Amino acid sequence: MNKVGIRYEDKYVMERRVALVPDHIKELSKKGIKFEIVKSPKRIFTDAEFENAGAELVDEVTDSKLILGVKEMPIGYFKPGKAYVFFSHTIKGQPYNMPLLKDMMKSKMTLIDYERIADADGKRLIFFGRFAGLAGMINSLWSLGQRWKSQGMDSPFLKIQQTHKYNSLEEAKSVIKEVGDFISENGVSDVVAPLVVGITGYGNVAKGSQEILDLLPCVDITPEELLELKYLKKYSNKKVYKVIFKEEHLSKPLEENKEFDLQEYYNHPELFESQFEKYIKHISILMNCMYWDDKYPRIVTKEYLKDYFAKKEHPKLVVVGDVTCDPDGSIECTHTGTEIEDPVFVYDPATDTYKMGFEGEGLLIMAVDILPSELPRESSQTFSDALIGFMPEIASADFNASFEDLKIPDEIKRATILHKGELTPDYKYLNEFL
Repeated sequence: MNKVGIRYEDKYVMERRVALVPDHIKELSKKGIKFEIVKSPKRIFTDAEFENAGAELVDEVTDSKLILGVKEMPIGYFKPGKAYVFFSHTIKGQPYNMPLLKDMMKSKMTLIDYERIADADGKRLIFFGRFAGLAGMINSLWSLGQRWKSQGMDSPFLKIQQTHKYNSLEEAKSVIKEVGDFISENGVSDVVAPLVVGITGYGNVAKGSQEILDLLPCVDITPEELLELKYLKKYSNKKVYKVIFKEEHLSKPLEENKEFDLQEYYNHPELFESQFEKYIKHISILMNCMYWDDKYPRIVTKEYLKDYFAKKEHPKLVVVGDVTCDPDGSIECTHTGTEIEDPVFVYDPATDTYKMGFEGEGLLIMAVDILPSELPRESSQTFSDALIGFMPEIASADFNASFEDLKIPDEIKRATILHKGELTPDYKYLNEFL
């Protein structure tokens, strides 16, 4: 049985999550799995909780053959013959992490990526997505209030704080419910009505976002109804309008009058172009919750924003909550992910420049790269609930065996990107990015 190490999270100052919680470590310890936990003053679960669960507290992982983390581990950290499990952010050939992938290959380690742990149909089994959506929506509503305040406008959203300021998810929800009650009774300013929140995607992240948004007096409308909302005077300033955008709303076939086909879009995205711009000017907050790859058309381009903001003295779009957070990606003006302690910036389309904080000309972007860590206890517990079932087999695996003979669950094997430094068959495509 491999000893399991849990490392200290050092990529971000406020990364407080953990892959396995103390209660689960206690349960696994009874099955013969030994743990060494690197001490951490910031982790949401204390060192004492892990020690009481039966783990050994250490200054650095030494004996473990299997090491668990959450975010990327640093270059130079890896040792031959050991297996590491974390979010590597390499599966799309992300340029900023190709040096990391090269280092992992050089070290002859084995990499298992949580993002690729899925069932036979490709459905992800272990994820933080819901919590990214929850925290992303709370932060975006907070950002809206702060942005309007910087422009001299009062609003009920000033009652909301950034997610990590709350002691629990339930506390945050109770405050947002109070804001919803206020809007139901008093409405929002006619200057900003109708208040519209657009959400791209319909997966776990989008569902988390909706879970928060639905605490407000929400009305669901279709993208088609959105285009008619203001002009037909069908709206109420005592409601918040929610619009879900799917792939067929974001893009259209290049061939005129051809109907959208989802499978063709996935297989041949080069045959499609963006059509999302017709919706942007009707949205107050855009929540970007959709998986994106650079082979697909962008959702929001800098070129469009430059033209839109030049023509509008008071543009309707105030905040983009970019939960997806692909730098220079689907939201082109998201040039970088932000940190919890400095979460927003204003992008000025006229000058193509960025300014951290709420002040300045342009569009406010909230792009915190580790949103689930703003709800660290709840998100760690849910993640650990999903991971614990795989741990006995992973901990008992002989990672020195050949990949063909490696005895681990199919779900874990499909998520093994590197085995002893070599790209496994499903991930050979990454060679072109190296």
